Amino acid sequence: MTTRRNGSGSLDEVSKAIIEQLQQDGRRSYAAIGKVVGLSEAAVRQRVQRLVESGVMQVVAVTNPLELGFGRQAMIGIRVEGELEQVADALAAMDEVDYVVITAGSFDILVEVVVEDDHELLEVLSTRIRSIPSVRSTESFMYLSLRKQTYSWGVR
Repeated sequence: MTTRRNGSGSLDEVSKAIIEQLQQDGRRSYAAIGKVVGLSEAAVRQRVQRLVESGVMQVVAVTNPLELGFGRQAMIGIRVEGELEQVADALAAMDEVDYVVITAGSFDILVEVVVEDDHELLEVLSTRIRSIPSVRSTESFMYLSLRKQTYSWGVR
């Protein structure tokens, strides 16, 4: 099986079908997936393991942060001087940061931060993110209402 990593290579149709089944319901059993894609339960288990190990996908529980006691979410745009990868890695190591992407445009890096309250957001922003030497400026976008969050975009 050929796996995709960072956009290179391609997945076969069976692997794509397995991914689509898990996107619909991440708790679907390997036996049920096997019936749909024409493989044994063991073969599905092996393919899922390879897809996870190769970084093509992960199977996780998607939660509503507000229901778990996290009262503030924000997207932070960061402008960097110097090597972007080092800054992105430092941001990714922070527990409060759940999303890091290097971008082209007004910001060099975008991060999503999930914290308990505004006090914690201020601490993360002021003493941790802005203290990274190459960070030149930040702009925060506070989430007022989460209207859509999906991970079921299918496969190509």
